[in-house]
Amino acid sequence: MIDEAELRAGLAAADVTPLLMVLVHLSEEARWLDECAPHIHGAWNFMQQVPEPLKARLVDRLVEVLRDYQDSGRPLPALPPAHLLHRMLEVGVGQKVPPEYIPMLMEEMRLGEADPRSVPIAGPLPEGFRVGIVGAGLSGLCMAIKLREAGIPFVIFEKNPTIGGTWYENSYPGCGVDTPNHFFSFSFEPNHDWSRHFSKRDEIWAYLERVADRYDIRRHVRFGTEVTGADYDAAAACWRIGLSDGTVETVPVLVTAVGQLNRASVPAIPGAQDFAGPAFHTAHWDHGAALRGKRVAMIGTGASGMQAGPSIAPEVAQLTIFQRTPHWAVSNPNYHREVSEGKRWALHNLPFYAKWHRFQLFWASGDGLHASLHLDPDWPTPETSLNATNQGFRDMLVAHMRRELDDDPALLAKVVPPYPPYGKRMLRDNHWYRMLKQPNVALVTERIARISADAIHTADGQSHPADVLVYATGFQAGRMLWPMEIRGRDGVSLRDIWGDDDPRAYLGVTVPRFPNFFMLYGPNTNLGHGGSAIFHTECQVRYIMLALREMIERRLATLECRQQPHDAYNERVDAAHRRMVWSHGGVGNWYKNARG
Repeated sequence: MIDEAELRAGLAAADVTPLLMVLVHLSEEARWLDECAPHIHGAWNFMQQVPEPLKARLVDRLVEVLRDYQDSGRPLPALPPAHLLHRMLEVGVGQKVPPEYIPMLMEEMRLGEADPRSVPIAGPLPEGFRVGIVGAGLSGLCMAIKLREAGIPFVIFEKNPTIGGTWYENSYPGCGVDTPNHFFSFSFEPNHDWSRHFSKRDEIWAYLERVADRYDIRRHVRFGTEVTGADYDAAAACWRIGLSDGTVETVPVLVTAVGQLNRASVPAIPGAQDFAGPAFHTAHWDHGAALRGKRVAMIGTGASGMQAGPSIAPEVAQLTIFQRTPHWAVSNPNYHREVSEGKRWALHNLPFYAKWHRFQLFWASGDGLHASLHLDPDWPTPETSLNATNQGFRDMLVAHMRRELDDDPALLAKVVPPYPPYGKRMLRDNHWYRMLKQPNVALVTERIARISADAIHTADGQSHPADVLVYATGFQAGRMLWPMEIRGRDGVSLRDIWGDDDPRAYLGVTVPRFPNFFMLYGPNTNLGHGGSAIFHTECQVRYIMLALREMIERRLATLECRQQPHDAYNERVDAAHRRMVWSHGGVGNWYKNARG
């Protein structure tokens, strides 16, 4: 039975736009869309101004509808009628939703009971058919879960002592996700109990641990076992995987799920080896190093630096930050907010609320700004922006910096990037700018010349004393699958084909001359402007499962990408990028290699 007091308390605390979607979904009363649409200006929950009297009427009607469903015993409708659905999607995000997006949105929302990304496989497996997975992080877990669902045996090789990948390895202060975490979770395993809208590392890792246990994945993992290389045996149609313990494992199919952000990048700075105090990369944070009252030097102002800096600044005597290139950082009112108990109640108990909420986050974090990342050939200031929309975004970001820095001209000169927004990865402002105003924080933009036992020396002749040195210098993203040596048909090496930093693959997943070999988080699959790595992983896993189904049901010993579609795909990728912000000549980033 509905407890009306509890129901009304939950509805009062819930976001009004997903409540609107639930009401129209259950009642098919389109008039509510017409009334609310003028007050919804975007997909984020803070982008609506629905008047309180209108929200009160909406809640009253939703209570009546829910009570009617309970009293009548009618089943809940899986989908709204087609004529209503498109209108709901557009009102829900406050903007036009092109029709071609609707199938993808319906797949992501999973309004029905079945998982649309599941791939059922008919018929018995060939004798000895098994998949080897390299890595038990987010992608490896997803691959394993879908293999288990299809009844395909697998083994995971994981270099760490437990699952989680980058979310296990990175434990620096402030480490967290910059994607809203109600969307940063598997579509088949949503979590309605996040404590924050943008969760920190411990909560994300705990989620992945729970998922691994729920699907009984750990017993398939060889922990503390690193893959050193793999060779394809054409005669046996299998991969021979070399392991760090000196053994060799043989599997017909090999899937790498190691990502790009798993090998720390530490710059070669003269004298670094002479530093006398603790020195470590953010990905290998030394939790035994005392920071309180110390002079800390942090090299780098990317994602990890922008999260760690404000987290340690209050306890250190001096934080000196060395910046090579400034980054854009967007403010989101939800970034530091906790999820209210009422909203958690709605996510757990209100039909379809969680699914409509996920849709909003999917859209807010996705392709909505994709058009603004293309260069307008007639735009007069291509050095600093790409088009009118991109310029408007730049103005908004700079205005935020000015407010946070009290219009300090010296700091603004250091932090306002000279390149267009999204030329580098867009970061979240973790109170970074207000931290720079603190008396114990200094931002240094001069080039580092050398490091000595107790200081960092810059090219202008200045010395900056330090007791602790932190490298917030990112990862060797271009050296994909390094240091593994993977050899395909006729002994050809991936490293020979790719060189040191030019990895290419069809859809980022398959490579010619490498039969039965698939990659997750492969070349050109990294997120440049939004979205969720989990969404991309699920799509890639589905593609791999479809390929495995072909192998199993058609009794194919091998499956291999052909050269022509591989090359044509990569030509399309390169052609598209030439018109987009990531190829901007005025800035380097870890999305592109040495040749741009």
